[in-house]
Amino acid sequence: MDPISRQLEEKWMPALVATWRRVRGRRGPPGELSPAEVKEVGAAVRRLSLGLTRERELAGARYMEDPRLLGAYLLFYWPVSYAQARRALEELGGAPRKVLDLGSGPAPMALAAADHGAAEVIAADRSAPALEMARAIAGQGGGALRTRRWDGLHGEGEAPDGTFDIVTIGHALNELWAGDEAASARRAQLLERLLGRVGPKGSLLVIEPALRETSRDLLEVRDRLVDAGYAVRTPCLYRGGCPALEKASDWCHAQRPWTPPRVVQQIAGAAGLRKEALKMTALAIAPRGEGWPEHGPERLFRIVSEPLPSKGRLRYVGCGPEGRVGLAMQERHESPATRPFRSLARGDVIAVAGTEEKGDGLALGPEGAVRIVARAGEPIPGP
Repeated sequence: MDPISRQLEEKWMPALVATWRRVRGRRGPPGELSPAEVKEVGAAVRRLSLGLTRERELAGARYMEDPRLLGAYLLFYWPVSYAQARRALEELGGAPRKVLDLGSGPAPMALAAADHGAAEVIAADRSAPALEMARAIAGQGGGALRTRRWDGLHGEGEAPDGTFDIVTIGHALNELWAGDEAASARRAQLLERLLGRVGPKGSLLVIEPALRETSRDLLEVRDRLVDAGYAVRTPCLYRGGCPALEKASDWCHAQRPWTPPRVVQQIAGAAGLRKEALKMTALAIAPRGEGWPEHGPERLFRIVSEPLPSKGRLRYVGCGPEGRVGLAMQERHESPATRPFRSLARGDVIAVAGTEEKGDGLALGPEGAVRIVARAGEPIPGP
């Protein structure tokens, strides 16, 4: 089990189970669910999952205040959001000192930042019950946390004063101004205001669900910020308008391996869901005046697809400084220099040489070479 999954299993799942039972007025063994509880929470997860991914009628709903859905969030989606935040913070590299988590709910991203090394963490949300649960979870798990009321949609409450190394918004931006024709512009304006709270060399980190609709919505906001002069820290290597928006069928998301905690696995089984991988759309923006990361003279691409094998050929979609292109290699051209091409995963960053243009992109020829610069979730080394 990787360190993040172990921390979830040993530190946070007992705190989450205890908090859920306290709110529901129940008792039971610490860190474990009875078969009846697994069945109950599994049914709630199935309902919440459908409500957030199909017609999305529950997007923006106060499910923290619905006792039928509370367990679904605390015992299933909280651990997922925590793990997503830890992975995204790892990719940014370094340990932030001060972190502000907006739209925090019961603070999975804020407490992930604390476990990542942040010395000062503030969770801000519109829901008083969610913040109360955040404090209870932090107290049970031994995490340091401050809370603050904040409602990004209705302008109730101001984000705390000062600057922060990281400002995070997790699974909340898509719920603001949903259905409003001007939603993209208003979300970009909000993020631009929040970027004013990000200190030098810091980042605004946004994580959204890995759905086509929510991913494309975030990419539209990204393009507005890029047009306004902001730079993307990760994951983008392309500095123009996002190429994934050129075709309505495309979107862009990250995928990271993980080992779900045992309780999460039980609930997923009861809900008929699979959670073997973390999927998310994540975007880290630099404050105004800071440039795009420099990566040296090599021709870099981030892999943005699964492997696409066909007879005698392996292909991926890559996104790099020249945009979104197909990358392919014929089996007969495999060599020690190109062998890493066989083991790529979504999110890996590679340097390629010895390519030639083909109808659907670039092909590695007999003199081709592939070097893995960073595996998915790792920071890209500087030049």
